[in-house]
Amino acid sequence: MKASTFVYPWDVTGDPEAATRIAGLGVQQATLAAAYHSTRALTPRHPRHRIVTAEYASVLYPTDARWEGRELRPYAAGDWAPGDAFGEAAAQLSEAGLDVHTWVVLAHNSRLGSEHPDTSVVNAYGDRYPWAPCIAQPATRAYLIDLAVEAALRPGAAGTELESLGWYGLQHLHAHDKTGGVPLGDAGMYLMALCFCGTCREGYGEQGLDADSLAAAVRAALEPLWQGAPDDGGWAGVEKLLSAGTAAATRAWRDEIARTLQETAVRAVRAAAPEGFQILLHADPVTYHVGANPGVDPEHILSVADGVVVPCAGGPDLLTPFARAREDAVIAANFPVVSQMGGSPGTLAADVARAQELGATEIRLYHAGLASDGDLDAIREALAGL
Repeated sequence: MKASTFVYPWDVTGDPEAATRIAGLGVQQATLAAAYHSTRALTPRHPRHRIVTAEYASVLYPTDARWEGRELRPYAAGDWAPGDAFGEAAAQLSEAGLDVHTWVVLAHNSRLGSEHPDTSVVNAYGDRYPWAPCIAQPATRAYLIDLAVEAALRPGAAGTELESLGWYGLQHLHAHDKTGGVPLGDAGMYLMALCFCGTCREGYGEQGLDADSLAAAVRAALEPLWQGAPDDGGWAGVEKLLSAGTAAATRAWRDEIARTLQETAVRAVRAAAPEGFQILLHADPVTYHVGANPGVDPEHILSVADGVVVPCAGGPDLLTPFARAREDAVIAANFPVVSQMGGSPGTLAADVARAQELGATEIRLYHAGLASDGDLDAIREALAGL
């Protein structure tokens, strides 16, 4: 079973042993970040640093002329990934015998939302989510599609994995995050993800909803949750809080927006890519879910892309709907393997075996650069036994 690990360019550049060490884990591929959101990352083995702070979402390579004169455009990385950091790291990984695929984060960009606030998701209370570009807005969609093409097709890459190609919501995983005081389940998170920017307000109108009345209904539906009532979860919970008809109308708008963005972006990458270039999407099989692994319809997305990367932190059950949808698709089970970040490298062999039973054809490991030496030993042992 093919295995790949996620890697940042700064894990590799400046460390002459990094590429060989990663190849020595037993993986055949490195999924290397080409466009990434802000982060603070550990580099426990790098000879020159231990902490890398990426201050804002950026591309990790030099951009081309397609962005000239455009208001929405990618930001160049600062000193955490200067020049063509992706290209340098990719060359070293290739020399070590690894296939290199690009890792492209799209609709997750706090600097974009801070400098262009009108691009952000706006919740029913009027709060903006600067980390979450509204994917319904035409200018934002054009930006995301061109970014997907440019970042995916870096020289030397044999494929790409597109993350956050869909709706983003309240979840952010931001430093010093203080949003967990009131537990919101699936239903509450969906309601907090509903966007009320100008474009989405018009979209709700097309579905027969008055945007002001909808926002008031969302606020009223959320009030019991703020007071501590249990969130029944699932789509039935959304229907209970909002009414079945209203919930369905919001979902009709949002599903269509996400689906057409994914179709257009994949089509654009495919048109510009060499023959055989692999295109995968990070995805969740529940269409109303939002975040880094946005919800998709399995049959639809596998008619568009070559496959999916599926989060398996909570177990491999999300693999099944994708495996049933298309027999020849790439179904990559994504396992966290950093023990201090909730991963379980010690059970990786058993986890992979179970994922394979449920239809996984490949595995992804998050994340070789962040893992301790002990975690890497466990990964190496597990992969050697596959």
